[in-house]
Amino acid sequence: MVLCPLQMKSERYSRFTLQPSENGERHAEVNLSDYAVDDGAEAPGSPSFRPEPPRHSRRNVVFTVLGVLMLFLGGYLVGALVHHKPKQVEPDCGQRMSEATTAAGGATAAGGATAAGGATAAGGATAAGGATAAGGATAAAGTPSSGQAVPPPEISLSWKDLTQLLSGKLSSDVFTKTLREFDLPSRSAGSQEDASLADRIFKTFQTLEMNPWTDAHYVQLQVPDSNNPNSVSFGSDVIKPVGYLAYSKAGRAEGPLVYGNYGRQQDLDYVQGKVDLKGSVLLLRAGKITFAQQVDNAARMGASAVLVYLDTEDYDVVTNTELYGHVHLGSGDPYTPGFPSFNHTQFAPTKSAGLPQIPAQTISANSAASLLKKIGGPGVGAGSNFRGELKSLSYKLGGVQNATVEVNNVLVNKKIHNVFGVIKGFTDPDRYVVLGAQRDAWGRGYTKATVGTSVLIQLARAFQEMVEKDQFRPKRSIVFASWSAGEFGSVGATEWLEGYMSSIDRNVLTYINLDGVVMGQESFIASASPLLYSLIESTMKEVNMPRRTLSMYSQLGNDKWEDRVLRTMSMEDPAYPFLAFAGIPSISFHFIPTNTESYPYYGTNLDSMDHLNYQTNQRTSEVTASAAQFAGLMTLRLVHDHLLSLDVGRYYGPITKAVLQIYQRVNQLTQAGQLKDVSPNWLNRARGSYKRAVDDIASAIANTDLTDKEAARILNDRIMRVEHSLLSPYVSVVETPFRHLLLGHGPHTLASIAEAQDMEKLRTQLALATWNLQGCANAMVGNIWNIDDEI
Repeated sequence: MVLCPLQMKSERYSRFTLQPSENGERHAEVNLSDYAVDDGAEAPGSPSFRPEPPRHSRRNVVFTVLGVLMLFLGGYLVGALVHHKPKQVEPDCGQRMSEATTAAGGATAAGGATAAGGATAAGGATAAGGATAAGGATAAAGTPSSGQAVPPPEISLSWKDLTQLLSGKLSSDVFTKTLREFDLPSRSAGSQEDASLADRIFKTFQTLEMNPWTDAHYVQLQVPDSNNPNSVSFGSDVIKPVGYLAYSKAGRAEGPLVYGNYGRQQDLDYVQGKVDLKGSVLLLRAGKITFAQQVDNAARMGASAVLVYLDTEDYDVVTNTELYGHVHLGSGDPYTPGFPSFNHTQFAPTKSAGLPQIPAQTISANSAASLLKKIGGPGVGAGSNFRGELKSLSYKLGGVQNATVEVNNVLVNKKIHNVFGVIKGFTDPDRYVVLGAQRDAWGRGYTKATVGTSVLIQLARAFQEMVEKDQFRPKRSIVFASWSAGEFGSVGATEWLEGYMSSIDRNVLTYINLDGVVMGQESFIASASPLLYSLIESTMKEVNMPRRTLSMYSQLGNDKWEDRVLRTMSMEDPAYPFLAFAGIPSISFHFIPTNTESYPYYGTNLDSMDHLNYQTNQRTSEVTASAAQFAGLMTLRLVHDHLLSLDVGRYYGPITKAVLQIYQRVNQLTQAGQLKDVSPNWLNRARGSYKRAVDDIASAIANTDLTDKEAARILNDRIMRVEHSLLSPYVSVVETPFRHLLLGHGPHTLASIAEAQDMEKLRTQLALATWNLQGCANAMVGNIWNIDDEI
């Protein structure tokens, strides 16, 4: 069978384009779409493969029809008179079936061409059933007339065909070359190198005919003052660190130096029992929680400043390694919280509630060892988990001698670009999966940025090639995003979410984060919305995992894989703003070594190709190919199937667990006489409403013909409401940006209610959380008259 090649029509996917200014700089500009010029033009949807029919005037059409009718009538009369034949006996049913099979079932016609079902007849023209007869004329009624092009047959690829196609395009050889191409010595956010890389990615998307666009943001980033460096003084020791923590409070602080382990709340509670933390300078080792959480915990305990270092027990690095990071307890530009940083727009001066109120600074392990030798004070106790590995030091808590911390970081205005490309869906182009990767880094950022950018580009190439050459027809769109200023707290990504929330929060099916997907090869972990748990499990079984990872999980039963793979998503995770701020089902995943879940070189100048090759035993390209296949197959499933692969039932377990914890807390407070006339029964009823809504969706799925596009879309819309409806409508995005009821951060969350200390606030938060959960259940209902009102 010979198939006509398909030619994709070039379409405008976005109103954002890169326009060169007079000085040659590219910037984001809002343009009207092409179709907006003509009111009668069709808005862009799925790419059309049927050419526009020829236009004729009404008079020409009338004359043409009359002429054809006259010729037909005359020919019929002449033929009837001249070629009249006697009546023949009708063949029996068996004979007619045989003839029909020969004529229309794919049998070969004159010239060796096939007769029907899209096959070609004599002269290469198709016969019945959409096929044309000899000479190119159409045989079957209702098909295009002579002179008009015929739409090519639609090829249906099986799931096995699609997965094999995609996996074949994401080989380790492909990534060996791409990783080398995107390995840069410097790529700091807002720099010339960052802008050049953005332009390079834009041109790559342009070459792939993905109609790329950008959006520009003017953000405030904090950097060290080269003329007035930061410093730490302790006795005769004066430290001038190179690394720093962005968004630290600038200023000078002095107080007793105290060692506080990781700075977790339990660590600080332990220290507080032995040493007074009020006014202290806390020395903390990195790990377990984010820098921002460490500083926030320290500030709430009354500390005056924080120092953070890499202990060799946690990080296998040389002891003079400088450390970089940020301490904004949030994401995005902290000076435009809740709204985008566009075009220097003059909003009232605002600061994020997550900005720290005390100075914070990083120091090297060598500097920390020098301080710990002289810190004095009580010991940490035998068997304490406070002990690290710094030159066999006997770790003490300090509180004896003062230290001084001076932070002189300055704010700078930077213009950053996010770059996008899209493959538009053929059925629901307004529903899309977003794949994103951070482009910037403190240094080389090989693991943090190079690998993710390489995976992003190769996935874009693979999917576009499947559409153009392999006749893949995704039902939904795929958006590829390259973010800037990720090192400062997902600034580029968060500004995009803030800028287009009304356009994307109900349209994005899933966000798949590609940052840090390769840190090792022995194990695999993922942090995600529960809606994606089932998809993660099924995708793991289809990916060509690295040998060590595969052996690690091949023996796991269905009841064990979640404990080995799934992790709670950290606030520092680049996917977290999508999940907890925007209410979009999101996932981050990583191939890691078995002995750690963190990459020891993040935030340092040691994040290089050589160090990642060491972690993967020189198999970086192979593991990167596996990571790309995992992200690609998840995407493929989400844009290919009639029904979205989002399992609404998987939230019921976390909801039930959270409600049980609140029951226990309320009972404890009631028995202690601290709480009266408060019951979590209504919250439990809302949990029941959610379960009934899940069952109703399951029943609707079982009784729906999913090949019916409209019916499938209605079901998918109900499924897509879940994550967004779990965002609390009762909190401010300025004060509490991460509004998710279960996975967010703030007093509105079920976890926070289960630990509440203020009784009056507990009453209010419990009531609001109850209606938040009930609202989610209501949103899942198909029709308003079916809303569950049993609460």
